[in-house]
Amino acid sequence: MKIVTYNVNGLRQRVSQFGSLRKLLDSFDADVVCIQETKLRRQELTSDLAIADGYESFFSCTRTFDKGRTGYSGVATFCRVKSAFSSNEVALPVDAEEGITGLLECSRGEKCGKEVEEGEFSRDELLKVDSEGRCVITDHGHFVLFNLYGPRADPDDKDRVLFKRRFYKILEKRWESLLKEGRRVFVVGDLNIAPTAMDRCEAGPDFENNEFRRWLRSILVGDGGLLFDVFRAKHPNRREAYTCWPSNSGAEQFNYGSRIDHILCSGRCLHQEFDMLSHNFLTCHVKDCDILTQYKRWKNDADFTPRWKGGLSTKLEGSDHAPVFISLEEIPDISPHSTPSLSSRYLPGVRGLQQTLVSMLIKRQVAKPVESCSVSGLNSDGDIISQNAGSDSGRKSNFTKCSTSSTPPDELCHFVNQEPETTILQTTERLKIFRKPSPVKTVKKRNRKNKSSQLSLMSFFQKSPKVATDLSVDSPTQPEATNVNCLNDETPLTNDFKPNSSELDSFESSQEQDEINISCSEQKDKKDVALLEWQRIQQLMQNSIPFCKGHKEPCVARVVKKQGPTFGRRFYVCARAEGPSSNPEANCGYFKWASAKSRHK
Repeated sequence: MKIVTYNVNGLRQRVSQFGSLRKLLDSFDADVVCIQETKLRRQELTSDLAIADGYESFFSCTRTFDKGRTGYSGVATFCRVKSAFSSNEVALPVDAEEGITGLLECSRGEKCGKEVEEGEFSRDELLKVDSEGRCVITDHGHFVLFNLYGPRADPDDKDRVLFKRRFYKILEKRWESLLKEGRRVFVVGDLNIAPTAMDRCEAGPDFENNEFRRWLRSILVGDGGLLFDVFRAKHPNRREAYTCWPSNSGAEQFNYGSRIDHILCSGRCLHQEFDMLSHNFLTCHVKDCDILTQYKRWKNDADFTPRWKGGLSTKLEGSDHAPVFISLEEIPDISPHSTPSLSSRYLPGVRGLQQTLVSMLIKRQVAKPVESCSVSGLNSDGDIISQNAGSDSGRKSNFTKCSTSSTPPDELCHFVNQEPETTILQTTERLKIFRKPSPVKTVKKRNRKNKSSQLSLMSFFQKSPKVATDLSVDSPTQPEATNVNCLNDETPLTNDFKPNSSELDSFESSQEQDEINISCSEQKDKKDVALLEWQRIQQLMQNSIPFCKGHKEPCVARVVKKQGPTFGRRFYVCARAEGPSSNPEANCGYFKWASAKSRHK
């Protein structure tokens, strides 16, 4: 049996990188894949992110609405199984639970161990710990698996330090209760803690005095605790074994990182001998544990030779973490069971049981193909468009307005190039897409000969030709007036129209064209001036950029984003990737403040 833990730094991005969720999971060839930092809310869970053939998934998503933490964190456990029902596979859990407090959703109503009591912590405090989607607990019969994404806390942020302290205190109580019941426990995931100086590149002298590093070492067997650090137990002297690298400094190029992704285990072995003093789960069933460095973004081979250069034009695809795996042996099957109800297969929004408005509209479309036929309809300008079904090209017929009169609305307008009404109705009845235009809207629409034309400023000071008023609209003795006004644009004007209307239109068109030409010329001149000015500014900035002392290369500019007295201030640093100080090719550590503060609105 193989278990993998991986901080994906966004599940959607990793699925896109590998092509599909199934390809991502299959690349590990593991029975259980524990993923952290999915960055998904419950309403964002879709089948392409939660469902993969041959896998059962269990998610815990963020529930908080705090600023900056919506769509943040999140964990998911994927279990590879042959059958989700009546299966005796150990990979398929018999129970699953969201959160570490025992107050959130559980599959059977029975918690995976005793829930945390509310004596030391209030109910609101416990719910807040589980509000960020940081844990999924799955019971696999032989052991209970904790999939964790530990909180990160800046030492200056007292609220987050308190949250992190409370999170690990509650977590410790939870697995201690399981161990007291005789259960075996696995804790895997990104704990955001490097336990010793060996697990951090160039750790300072006070590195191990951090309270959370002291706590992590205290729960390990070497310091009197109950849990084994499986990787360190298998590789006690390996150095530069890191699982995470800073994403904004190119630290992967020189392997300048830390080991914060862990697999911890505790409990007795599965053997039935009476002499159990020298037996435990680690020594009897753990075959191997290592870091999957092939998933690093920075590849150390001949085909991958980019240079960091301060991050400019350097795009690294993948997570800033590397997966860690553990291989188990001699793990027998368990009694037949089915997938727990917490599985994503039972989420209505994921499996598609809950219909959306879009899906309802799609279902009402014609299912069988329709033969090519002519369809007429109105566009936004009041024109009739006659188009063949299944074709992208359509011909546009003219629709001109009729003057108001005592004539019924249906007879006010005349359609040029119109097909017989019976043909249109028969055709559109089959397509189910014909809708007769409203007579009221038809009367209100204004005909525009050129819909791309735009009125100029001078047109407001000119007397417009009153075409409609010269028609004998109200005269009962001239019923042909309506038909005269509704002729095609190509039809010659009758004597009822003013003779100089075409000349006025031509004059307006030429005047507008002159104005457009002048405007384009002015815009081009402005762009040329702006381009020259911007080139001048860039040249000044290039001349003002200092050179680092270590490599005599141009530095890169940065801006302080942390709140404080220097917030918003610009500074310059060496452009090379971060690395050990002993490596001359790495960042030389050059730093210089810019002359003035950056302006931030």
